[in-house]
Amino acid sequence: MTKLSVNINKIALIRNGRGGNLPDVLKAAADCERFGAHGITVHPRPDQRHIRYKDVRDLKPIVKTELNVEGYPSREFMDLVSEVKPHQVTLVPDLPGVLTSNAGWDTITNKAFLMEIIADLKKKKIRTSVFIDTDLNQIEGAAATGADRIELYTEEYAKNYTINPGKAIELYKKAAHRAIKYGLGINAGHDLNLDNLAYFHKNIPELEEVSIGHALISDALYLGLENTVQLYLRQLK
Repeated sequence: MTKLSVNINKIALIRNGRGGNLPDVLKAAADCERFGAHGITVHPRPDQRHIRYKDVRDLKPIVKTELNVEGYPSREFMDLVSEVKPHQVTLVPDLPGVLTSNAGWDTITNKAFLMEIIADLKKKKIRTSVFIDTDLNQIEGAAATGADRIELYTEEYAKNYTINPGKAIELYKKAAHRAIKYGLGINAGHDLNLDNLAYFHKNIPELEEVSIGHALISDALYLGLENTVQLYLRQLK
């Protein structure tokens, strides 16, 4: 079964816009789990514009399913995840100031760097995932770093899905096959939504987890959080 991990960054973004603790990030995480989500994803950034490092520390004892922490492996980030020990760390190549993740790792150029980071995480028994494009050589490179999984960056799929679903999914199917060949688990995320998720899931049967935030939280404004989580879970059946 493909798991749904709800990214709650946007909940924190709304909270930070006004100060205080409304909406409550911890309650949102617990509610998402209560409504059926299989995990919670957060992506703390250096400017703390949404999820803060303190949120990550506070979430660890609250999350009863799986906590996935995304981020660029700076010294500060590595200190945080070493302390918190989430179930999974997803490494992304975002530099400070990037609005949202917009490219996967060059796993070949950064092989030595990623190997060192991943080895450190594995010593702490933290599952590792590497955010990556569909380039087959980069997927082989990800396997060489020692990563447990890749997270396929799905913006291109989402952008092209409304034009030609079959063409949009093709590179992702090939990427999934290559990942399986090299023993990598497959996660996916970025711009997946209620319109395109079911088709992606149907065509990537090896898919282990999707991380969805922006679209899910936006849908929840109209449909309610419980109903929205249920609707997304339905796409993964």
